[in-house]
Amino acid sequence: MNIKIYDNDNDLIKALAQAVCDAAIEAISAQGQFNFVLSGGSSPRKLYKLLASDPFKKQIDWEKTYFFFGDERFVPKGDSQRNSLMAKKALFDPLKIPKSHIFKVDTTGSPEQAAKKYAESIAAHFQKTPVEFDFLLLGIGDNAHTASLFPHTDVLDATEATITSVFVKEVNMYRITMTAPLINQAKHIAFLVFGKDKSEAVFRVLEDKTGSAAEYPARLINSDDHKVVWYLDTEAASRL
Repeated sequence: MNIKIYDNDNDLIKALAQAVCDAAIEAISAQGQFNFVLSGGSSPRKLYKLLASDPFKKQIDWEKTYFFFGDERFVPKGDSQRNSLMAKKALFDPLKIPKSHIFKVDTTGSPEQAAKKYAESIAAHFQKTPVEFDFLLLGIGDNAHTASLFPHTDVLDATEATITSVFVKEVNMYRITMTAPLINQAKHIAFLVFGKDKSEAVFRVLEDKTGSAAEYPARLINSDDHKVVWYLDTEAASRL
């Protein structure tokens, strides 16, 4: 398990921002584009703002960068709960990213239609080659969910690398999410976790030998330390 622990969230985010830049440079050099999957929630906001500022923004060729979302709340366009709205304010607008480079979830139809359309748009971008994102960012909830893979939901049993809809009773809402098999196909995966309130979940996922992935869904994510890195501050890592 590749775990990096930092004294504070600022040092953590700077290190993660540099990792994103390094992955972007590598991907653009190898294939002419960088496919970056963003995470929602409040934790990544500081990362997105940092990537949009000097010196990080100068390291990435943003004209060759494409953005995706690991999950999205099934709410209308413009709703304050949408992950894409936070990313727009913190990252897309400051960098003037064209809409054609941002793959958002269309929630005008049913949840099932939204998932199907999103899967199709991603497949079209990858031109029917295997969908392997270059860098995929994840967070973790205090219940050990990641993306919208919540405890004891049907999506945890998914074996297909795709997008699916799931109703999460815990939050009384439909979510559109990448399945664990699709997440695990990414070339680089990073967990961004800081704060004392996440320490129990981090312990349950990384060290606890009891329970199962049904209880702690982040366990479904690949643990290959060449591919997956956990970026933690000392508070989030306090139980390790």
